Amino acid sequence: QVQLVESGGGLVQAGGSLRLSCVASISAFSINVMGWYRQGPGKQRELVAVMAIGGGVNYADSVKGRFTISRDNAKNTVYLQMNSLKPEDTAVYYCYSNTGYSLWGQGTQVTVFS
Repeated sequence: QVQLVESGGGLVQAGGSLRLSCVASISAFSINVMGWYRQGPGKQRELVAVMAIGGGVNYADSVKGRFTISRDNAKNTVYLQMNSLKPEDTAVYYCYSNTGYSLWGQGTQVTVFS
């Protein structure tokens, strides 16, 4: 069974940075789309950033210019570099992949305090 394992969450002051990583248990070359969603307190899960295997990316408007997604297919890993973090970025961040069906990681908590 395919698994996604996230790491890199934590507690950070507003204006700080974090980098999330997600390692897939299969070759990333077989994964069409990899990326990140998040779910804040009392909110629905929302897209943060996704990247297609061809390199196309899609960001939520709220993170454009602050977050950067990247993939290292040789390492079966997708990253999310988060800069200029804001308290409203506080959420559980979920790794996402699509190989014809959607798969989610277990989530990693990001907490931004002012």
